Amino acid sequence: MKLLLLTLATLLLLSQLTPGGTQRCWNLHGRCRHKCFRKERVYVYCTNSKMCCVKPKYQPKEKPWSF
Repeated sequence: MKLLLLTLATLLLLSQLTPGGTQRCWNLHGRCRHKCFRKERVYVYCTNSKMCCVKPKYQPKEKPWSF
């Protein structure tokens, strides 16, 4: 019984720590992270309260208001 519980705990832990499992955001151009890399900017926030780190070339350009 202890071996079964140990196996289940190990599998649960490994499923949480799989590499490359970052969530994609902003039309699949960004990644949800706690901290963005140097050449990335935060434009929106993900549903899991992490920042959506997007490279500047994929962010929309700001248009000046025209009247």
